[in-house]
Amino acid sequence: MKTLIVVLGPTGVGKTELCLSLAEHLSIPIINADSRQIFAELPIGTAAPTAEQQQRVKHYFVGNHHIEDYYSAAQYEADVMNLLEEEIFKNHDVALLTGGSMMYIDAVCKGIDDIPTVRGVIRTWMKQRLEDEGLEALVEELHKMDPEHWAIVDKKNPRRVVHALEICHQTGKTYTSFRVAEKKQRPFRIIKIGLNRDRAELYDRINQRVLMMMEDGLEAEARSVYPHKGLTALRTVGYKEMFAYFDGEIDRDEAIRQIQSHSREYMRKQLTWFKRDAEIHWYHPDQQDEIIRFIDEEI
Repeated sequence: MKTLIVVLGPTGVGKTELCLSLAEHLSIPIINADSRQIFAELPIGTAAPTAEQQQRVKHYFVGNHHIEDYYSAAQYEADVMNLLEEEIFKNHDVALLTGGSMMYIDAVCKGIDDIPTVRGVIRTWMKQRLEDEGLEALVEELHKMDPEHWAIVDKKNPRRVVHALEICHQTGKTYTSFRVAEKKQRPFRIIKIGLNRDRAELYDRINQRVLMMMEDGLEAEARSVYPHKGLTALRTVGYKEMFAYFDGEIDRDEAIRQIQSHSREYMRKQLTWFKRDAEIHWYHPDQQDEIIRFIDEEI
């Protein structure tokens, strides 16, 4: 039977280098599972694989979309399943998927609920409402339209709140009614490798990585996309803080501090999500030999 190896872990843990070595060991490409690295305009702020790394190993889903494009976890699921069936598993017995986007990983491993694609007119209308009315008003509307989802949604995440309301308005049903959470059967085995480090070590790596991003040109990258700052793709760590700096709301040092803080916050959220999955085999990134030996024995 074909096997999909999934290497996951929080931001800054060290997935990239390990996966390059693993892909070279198995002579297979890498399927990227990072919901922001797919955007061609954001390589620095999303820590996308460099051109040199992509020359070492072929990568899928890196810089293959633009920030204006609408792309969802459901579309990602369909695209990856098609890639596995039509290409990778025709040439290899093993495939490698890696990233830290929880929804993208779950979409491939478990399947995603069959939620309707939002029509462009609804999306445009809701985007305008978010700008005009603000997130708090939309959260309150979701409370009235779908109290069950309101109880569990991240109320500070405009993308999650707006998407739920888009479905409510388009279908006349609650967003909850589409979330059946039935795990789909896959025609391949899945082996999950989780990477983690000591919390203090992770904090330090994240702080240093943000400083390195600034040295590599994050400010210039953020300025280049600033005219599009209302796009969903840019409501993310690294860009929203730089936009606040450009708008004069905070100074540059505070923007850097906030990027570090929000990155650490996201790291904790990722670990909380991943720790609920009993199928994950956990390792320190330095245990490369043990990880390769484990995979070789399993496949």
